[in-house]
Amino acid sequence: MDKLDVAFVLFPQVTQLDLTGPVQVLSRLGNASVHLVAGSTAPVMTDAGFSINPTCTYDDCPSPHIVCVPGGAGADNAMLDRELIEWLRQVSTSADWVTSVCTGSLVLGAAGLLQGKKATSHWLSRPMLADFGAIPVAERVVVDGKFVTGGGVTAGIDFALSLTAMIRGEAHAKFVQLSLEYDPQPPFRSGSPSVADQGIVERIRELTRDSQSRRQAKVLLASAKLIQ
Repeated sequence: MDKLDVAFVLFPQVTQLDLTGPVQVLSRLGNASVHLVAGSTAPVMTDAGFSINPTCTYDDCPSPHIVCVPGGAGADNAMLDRELIEWLRQVSTSADWVTSVCTGSLVLGAAGLLQGKKATSHWLSRPMLADFGAIPVAERVVVDGKFVTGGGVTAGIDFALSLTAMIRGEAHAKFVQLSLEYDPQPPFRSGSPSVADQGIVERIRELTRDSQSRRQAKVLLASAKLIQ
């Protein structure tokens, strides 16, 4: 079983489940080392009010076989983080898999890695992928060559199991799924705008209107840098 280095990016106000869900799955790939990468090794505050400690910096992270960018409110600034963007461009050339969860795909887009690629993101921000030349797809997991993107937050577990199957085989992925007792049975059919009560959908859109507008502005700024 080949040794794998798996690098997850950390940035302030990352959505912790975007990170910790896939970490829990991919840490069970077998013969794999997980690295949490940031600009420094100082603790990074998540959106849940607790911090996570990076294990390495961009400069000392091993060349990863798998790189994953989680999302969250902090993705807005991450799109314009020159050090992070340059690191992603560098490691993506040699990585076997370049991946994301939720709005982490916007960060990949800002690095110019999704041009002409099918990709997904959180449903609220998915259309913004088009500003980076990507093709938005309303699926929970989207695979386009070595680029694998997961939808919003909880889709990170589905993404990681799908990636596990592509790397280690379906039997291993099923083994991991059972070991984690991943048998989702949500109490409500409200996890997607296609099935949720439209009143709830509109309420979320209204509550996030300002933050989505700010995100769109940063997406346009980041996409303009690609053109220059």
